[in-house]
Parts: sequence; C-alpha cells; structure tokens
Amino acid sequence: MNRRIVVLAAATVAALSYAGWVAWAEEETTDTTALAKVLPQASVTLEQGLRAAEPQGKPTSAKYEIEDGKLQLSVYTVSREQYSEVIVDHRSGAIDSSEAITSGDDFKAATAQGAVMLKAKTPLDAAVSHAVQANSGWRAVSVTPALDGEHPVAIVVLMNGAEVKKLTEKLD
Repeated sequence: MNRRIVVLAAATVAALSYAGWVAWAEEETTDTTALAKVLPQASVTLEQGLRAAEPQGKPTSAKYEIEDGKLQLSVYTVSREQYSEVIVDHRSGAIDSSEAITSGDDFKAATAQGAVMLKAKTPLDAAVSHAVQANSGWRAVSVTPALDGEHPVAIVVLMNGAEVKKLTEKLD
C-alpha cells in the first residue's frame, strides 16, 4: 500500500512538473515570437537604453518587452538604495517615465540585481556591447546580472529574427 502511494505521488509530481515546463516553454516561445515581430520598430539599442537611463541611477538590468501590446525598453536602476524602473523610448532614446520600485517581485529582483552590481567592475552596457560585437547580426534584447559563484556576470540574451541565444559576460 505504501509503495503504491509513493509511486502515485511520484507520477503526479512528474506530470505536474512536465505540465509546468510545457507551459513555460509555450509562454517563452510566444513571447519570443511576438518580440521578434515588433523589435524592428526599435532604433535604440539595449546599450543605448542603458546609457540613457544613467541619469536616474546605475543600471542594474534592462530588457525589451511587450507591455500592454506595445514594445517597451525597461531599465532597472539604483540610486542611493532607491530602485526605479526607467522606461526609455525605443525610437528616440529619451526617458519616457521613471517609477520607484518599492515592493513585490520587482523589488526583490531589483535588490538582488543591485547587490550583484555592487560587486561588478564592468558596467552592463560594456558587457552587452562585447556580446553584440562577438555575435555579428545578433541584437541584445535583455541583460541581467547574476553571480557565478562569487563572481558577478551578465546574462545577455541576443536575438536574430526569432532565434534566441544566451551568453554570459564577466563583470569583474
């Protein structure tokens, strides 16, 4: 009887895990496909967006995303332990808006990214530029700092049409 329960529980966990993975993969594919369709609208590179947001604070991450059906360039920044989401116009490079991040998942992500960037010696725009230069024809669509052991790195996502690849660039 106990063995039967264990087998049934294991099968249930495996099925739920697989269903979750399939849902994640479908969402990722949909997001990538949709982003590939609208990304040509953007004349501002991710690197330029990072630099444009600097007056609001030190950039801690950036990404092109579709928000409310529209292409958006979002840059998280930190200044004096205050976190903000800066929206950079993807056509002109001007700052459209800046909003404080004070709670929720965005705050957790921003504080974690800020902690990694405290250890970084290389700014994110330089890491993105290096990744793009090494991959002709590809365009950076996001950059997020992370720790590789004790070393800060930038996870750079590049796109070429609907193809996606992730690279790791050292920040120390």
